[in-house]
Amino acid sequence: MRWEGQRESDNVEDVRGGGGGGGFGFGGGTLGIGAIVIALVGGAIFGINPLTILSLLSGGPAQVQQAPQPRPQTGPEDRDKQFVRVVLANTEDVWAQVFQRGGATYRPTSLVLYERSIPTGCGGGQAAMGPFYCPADSKVYIDLSFYRTLRDKLGAPGEFAQAYVIAHEVGHHVQHLLGITDRVDQMRARGNQAQGNALSVRVELQADCFAGVWAHYSQESKQWLDPGDIESALNAAQKIGDDTLQRSAGRAVVPESFTHGSSAQRQRWFNTGWQTGSVKACDTFGASSL
Repeated sequence: MRWEGQRESDNVEDVRGGGGGGGFGFGGGTLGIGAIVIALVGGAIFGINPLTILSLLSGGPAQVQQAPQPRPQTGPEDRDKQFVRVVLANTEDVWAQVFQRGGATYRPTSLVLYERSIPTGCGGGQAAMGPFYCPADSKVYIDLSFYRTLRDKLGAPGEFAQAYVIAHEVGHHVQHLLGITDRVDQMRARGNQAQGNALSVRVELQADCFAGVWAHYSQESKQWLDPGDIESALNAAQKIGDDTLQRSAGRAVVPESFTHGSSAQRQRWFNTGWQTGSVKACDTFGASSL
């Protein structure tokens, strides 16, 4: 992926080294480690904020906390941060054009770089959750150590695999702007756990498809992908499928427990967005088969 020298987004907040939250403050109480483990397993690697699970477990809404202030910029920016800023800038360009063609205006998300833990509009976040999007403050949160996990532990190397991570989370922001997130939350509140899991799968697969739409138009305008880049994104999608993660953990594969979709489903929907460049083609909620 030939990204050097491209426009960098100003919507990246770097609070690394600025301190994080002191734990999970939900509903006026403190959650135990057991609840946190449940949330992390349920949240898996990507997707809808695991903080939502913690909020439900605590019996109350997440408290909005004061975020740490960005640290002053001193010296040259590191390569990983530059990469994030370039990818985020391109998602801004692509989605601005897609929304404009639909007669709407795209409002960019902010991406927050942090270390270990951080207070967010959805409550306290931790690096162990992986990257996540918080609809309450419309921000994406990433601890860059996740990229080492993606490469070394999950077996998904490559810069475009990392770009896929960002594009997936921005996909959740697009869902939020389109009102999909709110509608799904309303449906989830009326259903049981199995129904909620099924809705979550469709949400996650649509975010994968939106990541593919971004890749389609990004390559169309930039021609910056190298041979093997799309394959690296598809490999990442395969590695974080629910069935693959369950097998890797030595557990039986239980489709009813899926919250993000199988490896094949995640690859299929990313590829749908990549091949078509169509937001309408990403209607996972209307699809009879995922």
